[in-house]
Amino acid sequence: MAEWTSAVGAAQLARLLSSQQDRPAGPGTRRPPAYRALADGIRLLVLEGRVPVAARLPAERELALSLSVSRTTVAAAYETLRSEGFLESRRGAGSWTAVPAGNPLPARGLEPLPPEALGSLIDLGCAALPAPEPWLTRAVQGALEELPPYAHTHGDYPAGLPALRAMIAERYTARGIPTMPEQIMVTTGAMGAIDAICHLFAGRGERIAVESPSYANILQLMREAGARLVPVAMAEGLSGWDMDRWRQVLRDAAPRIAYVVADFHNPTGALADEDQRRRLVDAARSAGTVLIADETMSELWLDPEVRMPRPVCAFDPAGSTVITVGSASKAFWAGMRIGWVRAAPDVIRSLVAARAYADLGTPVLEQLAVHWLFGTGGWEQAVEVRREQARANRDELVAAVRRELPTWEFEVPRGGLTLWVRTGGLSGSRLAEAGERVGVRVPSGPRFGVDGAFEGYVRLPFTVGGAVAEEAAVRLAAAAGLVESGAVGSAEAPRTFVA
Repeated sequence: MAEWTSAVGAAQLARLLSSQQDRPAGPGTRRPPAYRALADGIRLLVLEGRVPVAARLPAERELALSLSVSRTTVAAAYETLRSEGFLESRRGAGSWTAVPAGNPLPARGLEPLPPEALGSLIDLGCAALPAPEPWLTRAVQGALEELPPYAHTHGDYPAGLPALRAMIAERYTARGIPTMPEQIMVTTGAMGAIDAICHLFAGRGERIAVESPSYANILQLMREAGARLVPVAMAEGLSGWDMDRWRQVLRDAAPRIAYVVADFHNPTGALADEDQRRRLVDAARSAGTVLIADETMSELWLDPEVRMPRPVCAFDPAGSTVITVGSASKAFWAGMRIGWVRAAPDVIRSLVAARAYADLGTPVLEQLAVHWLFGTGGWEQAVEVRREQARANRDELVAAVRRELPTWEFEVPRGGLTLWVRTGGLSGSRLAEAGERVGVRVPSGPRFGVDGAFEGYVRLPFTVGGAVAEEAAVRLAAAAGLVESGAVGSAEAPRTFVA
C-alpha cells in the first residue's frame, strides 16, 4: 500500500519552484549548489503548505526534464530532503513529502496560532481582532434569557432560527434591498456558507473564477472540493476590478461560479465602485455564471469620508445571478461562528435540503446572541468600536512598516482588516519562513494566489497596534535581513525567537 495520499506532477512542481523569486545575491554572497537550492525550494513549498504533506513527488528523471537540470541534481536534492526528514521513499512506491519529527504540520490556510504560542510569536497570520466587550458578554447573557423556549424543541433549524432569518432580511431591506426571510439561510460562518454553495453549484472539476489575489482559505476550500480555479487579475493598487478581464474570462471560460469580495477586498483592501459592481453582475448574467458576493468586510469602513456603494445584489433585482454571503466573524468576533446566505427562495430551499448531509444546522445559542445584538443596537455599537480599533491599528502598523522597511510598497486601504505589501523584491515565502525564526508570523503572497503567484508579497492584518505593531515591524525587518543575507534555506541557520 502506498504511503502517499496525493501526487504533484513534474510540470506543476516546476511552476511552483519557479515562482520563488529571490533578490540577486549581493557581492561576496555565495550561491548554494543547484541540488541544495532545489532541496530548499521543495522544503519551503512543504513548510508553506503549497505542496501537501504525503504528496508523491515526480520521478527524478521527470523532474529533471521539467527543470532542465541533470538527474544527478534532482537525486542529490531528494537525498538531502530525506536526510532532513522532509522526504520518505520506498522502492516501488516512489518518494513522498513529510515533515520531521517535532515540526508542526504546515497550515494549508491561515489558521490562528494556538493561545499558548502567542507569548513568543507575534501573529500576523489571522485577520481577526479580540472580542468586543462588553457586547459579547451581554449578547450571550441575552441569548441565555431567550433560550428556554428553544430548549423544549429538538434544536435543529437547518435554515436557521426564524427570528434571526427575519431580522437579517429586515437589515437587507433597510439597505434598499427588499428581502423576505425565505431568502435567508443561517450558516456556520461564511466558510460554511460558501462551502454549501460550492457543493450545490460546482461539482468536482467545475470551473470557478476567482479574483487574483483572493482570500486564501476560500481558495483552499475550493481546491479541496475539486474545483478548477480560474484566476482573474486585480487591477493595480486599490482601483480593484478590471471589468474587461472579467468579461473576457466569464465569456471564454464559462465558469459555473465566480467568487468576489467587493467590499474591502481580502487581501488588497480595494473597494469596488457601483459601476464595477453593475458591470460585473451584467457580465455574470450574460455568461450564465452564479456570482458569490462576499460581504464579510462590508461594515468595516475605517475612514469617516467613505461612502459605501450599494451591495452587489442591488444590481440583480431578479435574484437570478447573485448569491450574497455575510458573517458576524469579521465585523464582530471570529469566535462568533454565524454566517448567512441571501439568495432566491428556490436556491435557499436547495441549500437547506443539501444541508441534511452536512452539519444539520447552526448552534442555537450563537444565533440567539446575534439576534440580541441586531435587535438591541448592540451590533452597531460593537462594530463602531471595531472600526476605531482597526483604524488605530492600521495607522500604527503603516507608520512602523514605513519606518523599518522603507523599500516595501503598499497603498493604505480605507477599510477592511488587511494591508497588501510588495516586499521590495524579496520572496514572500522566504520572509514567512524567516519570520518564524525571529518571532513574527506572516502569510506569504502565494497563499492568496493560484499556482505560485504573488511571491513578492505578504499580507499584514490590522490586528496589532502600539508597541506590538512597532515590534512586529522590527521583527519583519530582521526577517528581511535574513532573506537578503541568504541565511534562509540553510539547514544550519538558527531557529530562535527574538526576545
